Amino acid sequence: MVKRVNIGIVGVQGAVLEHANIMKKLFSETNTPGEIFIIRDKNQLEKVDGLIIPGGETTTISKILVKTGLYDKILDCIKQKNIAIMGTCAGCVLLSEKISNNDKEIKCLNAMKMHVKRNAFGRQKESFEQEIKIKGFSKPYNAVFIRAPIIEKTYNNCEVLAKIKDKIIMARQDKLLAICFHPELTDDLRIHKYFLDII
Repeated sequence: MVKRVNIGIVGVQGAVLEHANIMKKLFSETNTPGEIFIIRDKNQLEKVDGLIIPGGETTTISKILVKTGLYDKILDCIKQKNIAIMGTCAGCVLLSEKISNNDKEIKCLNAMKMHVKRNAFGRQKESFEQEIKIKGFSKPYNAVFIRAPIIEKTYNNCEVLAKIKDKIIMARQDKLLAICFHPELTDDLRIHKYFLDII
């Protein structure tokens, strides 16, 4: 019997519906029983096995997480190691221990042993797509970068999964996955499938 999996997507701001749609498609194609929850209340976290923190405006997401109590609840889940988390773009930034160009208004979750830099590839007009190699993937992945951060360094058990030249753009630490680009903006389900397999 296939395990039932409930996925939560932090629904305060950003690319929420795009992640929900791709997860629904993945559930359908893999015959995985489960449900998608748009998380706006801290008590909803008790229903989910995996959580996606989407791209968006990092400062705004950070402030709303703190204001709603979601920040502390997510921290509790991380400490208890009873949830898998994927952070994309802004979500990647929030999972880090340090932001080198922090405006002091962003409160990191200090979940992954990595330092990040916001908007490292430039502003909106510098958005681009590029094929990348991801550890464990047999074929290149077409990644979409929009005001993307980079992971400047990883340490301890935080593993690098992908780079562009010398720039780290994807990393994993236990059940935590940090991605600098936007996998929800492609038809390629492999990254969401990778996350599903972590849970």
